[in-house]
Amino acid sequence: MSDGYDLDAGPDPATFAAGSPEPDIDEEISDPVYVVGVGPGNREFLTPRGERAIREADVVVGFTTVVEFVEELTDAELLTCGYRDEAEALEAFSERVAAGESGTAVAMGDPNHSGYQFVGKVQDAVERSSTSSDSHTRRDAVERATPERPIRIVPGISSLQVAASRARIPMEDAEFVTLHKSGDLEDDVDRLGRAVVEDGRHLLALPRPYDRMPGDLAALLLERGADPELEALVCEKLTHDDERIHRFTVAELSTHAGGDGPEDTPFSDLVVLAVRQPV
Repeated sequence: MSDGYDLDAGPDPATFAAGSPEPDIDEEISDPVYVVGVGPGNREFLTPRGERAIREADVVVGFTTVVEFVEELTDAELLTCGYRDEAEALEAFSERVAAGESGTAVAMGDPNHSGYQFVGKVQDAVERSSTSSDSHTRRDAVERATPERPIRIVPGISSLQVAASRARIPMEDAEFVTLHKSGDLEDDVDRLGRAVVEDGRHLLALPRPYDRMPGDLAALLLERGADPELEALVCEKLTHDDERIHRFTVAELSTHAGGDGPEDTPFSDLVVLAVRQPV
């Protein structure tokens, strides 16, 4: 991968992250760099293993809202970012890791459900820093820190799992589609439509704020021939104090389609769409 990748032209960092399995634990010589899923927004859903990786880190990196969620759990130096300065924050993080410090990157929910682009960016930054050097001291640090510092994911509880519980949808009977990512969504949208219309499966979908929100997905399903009376649940702010479950038919939900900003939808950006097939 190179700096400044174009998601439309490739390579997608999610593909980079999924390029090979993690090494066996008994092959590790020193501590890995962790990417921790912190859960859906309620600290009671943060796993003990994830909390330990955060607590024991020298440096923690992540989006500001995610880091703020766990900042009281650690004395690590906190590197926060948004989309615009994400590359700079990850570069600073990777330089610290290459020098031998312990590092943990944090992501909301579970990285395995919609965070592979972030995992790929972390992995790319760490690998690039580990192979570049401007000084003898730097080279020595790199040789000590890598390649024994692989990226290891610590799974978290995903809002998808919570939504499946609220909607009483067995995960093995559902199609999961995430649109919560950058780049082209055509293949994902096609899979979403096929699952509901052709395969008759329940649907659990992570919409993309704000151009592919629940109303837009309901309208798409109708265009593909879905039953207008299918039950659709918009699960908003799951596990938060202000959690709400909005219940519609697909036809009713489709009336909220259109627009590409927060003012164009009645729902927040923290939503999961569940569409139930008749039982």
